[in-house]
Amino acid sequence: MEARIATLPGDGIGAEVLDESVKILQGIAKTYGHTLSFEDGLIGGCAIDATGTALPEHTLEACRGADGVLLGAVGGPRWADPLAEVRPEEGLLELRQALGLYANLRPVRLYEPLLDASPLRPERLSGVDLVVVRELTGGIYFGPRQEAHKNGGTAFDTMVYTAEEVRRVAHVAFGLAQKRRGKVTSVDKANVLASSRLWRCVVSEVAEEYPDVELEHMLVDAAAMHLLRKPADFDVIVTENMFGDILTDEASMLTGSIGMLPSAWLGEGHGGVFEPIHGSAPDIAGQGVSNPMAAILSGAMLLRYSLGLEAEAQAIERAVEAALDEGYRTPDIHVDGSVLVGSEEMGDVIAERIE
Repeated sequence: MEARIATLPGDGIGAEVLDESVKILQGIAKTYGHTLSFEDGLIGGCAIDATGTALPEHTLEACRGADGVLLGAVGGPRWADPLAEVRPEEGLLELRQALGLYANLRPVRLYEPLLDASPLRPERLSGVDLVVVRELTGGIYFGPRQEAHKNGGTAFDTMVYTAEEVRRVAHVAFGLAQKRRGKVTSVDKANVLASSRLWRCVVSEVAEEYPDVELEHMLVDAAAMHLLRKPADFDVIVTENMFGDILTDEASMLTGSIGMLPSAWLGEGHGGVFEPIHGSAPDIAGQGVSNPMAAILSGAMLLRYSLGLEAEAQAIERAVEAALDEGYRTPDIHVDGSVLVGSEEMGDVIAERIE
């Protein structure tokens, strides 16, 4: 197979974790006889510095022409002025909309060797293997808003959803549940928000098309508690944009580190964007100590969802698990008795274990 991949390192640790993901994909290509080409593009803060915009047209065109996109991270203190005309995160929102990527898949899997890295007691973590399907192009991040400094101290952000926006992401969640354990938990705030009441009604309608999948509705505050109390009860969680953003950061602590969680942005008509859910971590950027495993696992998701290469995706996932089984750890998941390695060394260890 021949495929073109756009690589967007972004800011902070984005470049160093993406380097390791590309290294692994190059190893996969060599082992399995594929040809993968990579094209870099600017996004986020570095793009603002270079071009004045968070998503330059050249980057967008490279992404449109690619079979899949690998993204690092965006943002940092130097671009954090709340009064700035352009913010790094705007590049992410624009990219999602431009490519029509409305479903964000965030798998949360606990690796047994990392039981001690999680702040939760081990008995609460047994069997944790869930996926959050987050709606990605609607809700409060994209609704009408007003900045306070432009109108005398009053600001607002509006959560807006259409039935079709809810319906299409619900289909993604139910289709995924059919391939897993057959359960969808829809998370909303229907006791307060009109948009959530629409969400609940539409998800219930979609559920009728999937009689083999169990549906439960849960309020977001209850879901936040349940994720810590009985996380193994969840199979597929589907929720709106902001709730999904918050809940998946919470869920990352089940795995011991946000540096372990990959994600995919999917839609119709494009291969998708794949990124670790962590941020740019400017406090450790350039030190070679960041955890590249979320970025590497995002590369595995690219192989699975963009290129249809399931065996190759599983080879990466097994190599990550083997590295953890053998005790290799970056500083964020290091415990006494494990082998402490840096970003590049962890990438090398995983690359060596690719079948």
